[in-house]
Amino acid sequence: MRAHRSLAGLLAGIYLLLLVYASLYPFEGWRWPAGAQASEVLQLQWAPWRNRFDEWSNLLGYAPFGAMLFAMTVRSGGSLGAAALISTLVPACVSYGLEVLQHFIPQRFPSLRDWVCNVLGALSGAALAWLAQVVGLLDLWRRVRERWFVPQSSAAVFLVLIWPWGLLFPTPVPLGLGQLGPEWRDFLAWAVAGTPVEANVTGLVGEAARARPPLSQVRETLVTAFGLLAPCLVAAVVTRPGWRRWLLAPVAFAMAMAVMTLSTALNFGPDHALTWVTPSTMRTLLLAAALGCALALAGPRLSAAAGLVALTAMVVIVNDGPADPYYAASLHGWEQGRFIRFHGLAQWIGLLWPYAAIAWLVSQLGRGPR
Repeated sequence: MRAHRSLAGLLAGIYLLLLVYASLYPFEGWRWPAGAQASEVLQLQWAPWRNRFDEWSNLLGYAPFGAMLFAMTVRSGGSLGAAALISTLVPACVSYGLEVLQHFIPQRFPSLRDWVCNVLGALSGAALAWLAQVVGLLDLWRRVRERWFVPQSSAAVFLVLIWPWGLLFPTPVPLGLGQLGPEWRDFLAWAVAGTPVEANVTGLVGEAARARPPLSQVRETLVTAFGLLAPCLVAAVVTRPGWRRWLLAPVAFAMAMAVMTLSTALNFGPDHALTWVTPSTMRTLLLAAALGCALALAGPRLSAAAGLVALTAMVVIVNDGPADPYYAASLHGWEQGRFIRFHGLAQWIGLLWPYAAIAWLVSQLGRGPR
């Protein structure tokens, strides 16, 4: 089989980082286990209790990892046997290493049961990927991707695929991703803690946070519109010309509606799932979708330039406003519940997605015409 550059390899690498985050969160209180020998730290004990939510989380959490590794190996020209071996051994080693590291975090408990569930999850994912290969689904995806996207489009497709995940965590404005200001202020306060300048810096940081007025209606409208246009323009850079580009804005509109509704339901309860849908927000989204359809006529370089403008304006405006007023309540609810290991994944994707998209668009403008 001829080797190809596979999107599955990029997805597997990013997914590995997410597994590390979910397994070692909250990254606090690292210490050597009291009275433990080095040989004991390397051992995993079978947990005396059962938590079905954790078992299913471990099982389902590693299934995509196994499937991605299988698809990556096959698409790179490896045999089915090599793909099965890699998609089993790599997750098993990763899971074992992360479980051992949990010995050093007081809030986490390493468990042989978790390791077994992780390995079974990777095996099930690899089996599903093998079945997809046998029935021709992987080849079908390759053909569809070649018809829809230009070569070397893996990074853009990946950015578009993870964009909805970033919307799952509460945003200060609908679709307004990239508000890093509060995170930078928290980091600065942590960095100067215990130093002679702590009081001065903390005072300045607090004063700067309190001095930010709420965003005006016009600026909120711009953030929401740019938030919908951004993934459309990123996708348009690598989408082949024709009717396919006309579908980008309607698909992004439908995805934004579905994910924002799900996010509101998860964070504030099913009864409040549609509270984010105001007449003003709907008008903004419809106008942005119409503009996205109009921009389908633009070429790749013009789409990249327009995407840069939209993303830059969005992050500038959203960082000039105050933090989400519902952020603290939502974060408390997630951290006190079963989602303690998963809320940060959506949060950091939402914070970093615009900057990753900006970097990719800049790299495209620096290339020659496609």
